[in-house]
Amino acid sequence: MKSAANKKAVAAPAIEIGRETKSELYRLQLELRYCEKRAYDLFLQNLIKGTSHLSLGQEAIAAAFGVAMRPDDWTFCTYRGHAHTLARGASMEGVLGELMGRQCGLLGGKGGSMHLTDVAKGAMGSYAIIGAHLPVAAGAAWSAQYRGTEQVAVCFFGDGTTNIGAFHEALNFSAVWKLPVVYVCENNLYMEYTPISEVTAVEHPAADRASAYGLPSIIVDGNDADAVYKIASDALAKARAGGGPSLIEAMTYRHSGHSRADPGKYRPEGELEQWLLRDPLVMYRDRLLKEGFNEPTLKDMECTAMGKVDAATATAKASPLPSVDDIEKNVWADGGAAWRN
Repeated sequence: MKSAANKKAVAAPAIEIGRETKSELYRLQLELRYCEKRAYDLFLQNLIKGTSHLSLGQEAIAAAFGVAMRPDDWTFCTYRGHAHTLARGASMEGVLGELMGRQCGLLGGKGGSMHLTDVAKGAMGSYAIIGAHLPVAAGAAWSAQYRGTEQVAVCFFGDGTTNIGAFHEALNFSAVWKLPVVYVCENNLYMEYTPISEVTAVEHPAADRASAYGLPSIIVDGNDADAVYKIASDALAKARAGGGPSLIEAMTYRHSGHSRADPGKYRPEGELEQWLLRDPLVMYRDRLLKEGFNEPTLKDMECTAMGKVDAATATAKASPLPSVDDIEKNVWADGGAAWRN
């Protein structure tokens, strides 16, 4: 099996990234990494029940889009959605509280890891059914197009989703109607435990199929926050201007297994180590130092990010479990549980 570490990527658009934006990209990557690591620690302490799907190693994608998007844009993500939800500005205590099943959670502790949602921040849900959210994102984009709001729906999904019918249906519909939606395939090489290369006829499961819908093939280094930010900014601008959808394949790698129950022993020897050399946070930190950021400034950012995670953890731990009286609340949009035709 080939490693994607050296696979081709398209040239990023010539977009200048200012010092303030670079600082924000690093800050956000730090928070996403530290929060995911804390989620792992809490799981080992048996404070997070059930399973969870971490995006350790994939932070550059969520951070870059989080910075590039407008506050009123929409994010649709998979069950591996902690980072994408946080990147839109959802509270850290709300995310950790939800993972721990506490009242302070984004959903009052009733949704858990795979259903994180914060509509006020444009985080329109994490979807545990593979591919289910792609048509939903198209529908949201259709709404924005109809209302003329210039909002953009951004839909994140894994490489395995490209072999699901909903992927092709959503891409076709979005292209025909020129909807303001950006589809982002986070290709981490594995569809759960199976290498995507073993069950897909093309090398790049998303980008190599883009031409079927009249879209350009876009491949980006998903571990390079600057490259992803440039690609994201270009795709978002295109969508707002009425240019229709984009399909982006971001090459990346998850440092841990598919879920907390997965030790990842199916990966070839040395593959993880090869990708750890391209850790997005390490690479970005080195770049900032070369570009004139000083060590004390970066250390301060790192300490601030960890302090934020510690405070959020303390708040979530102190929050009570949901009351059984809440079990039938907020089941339907009207806040109740009764079915109404």
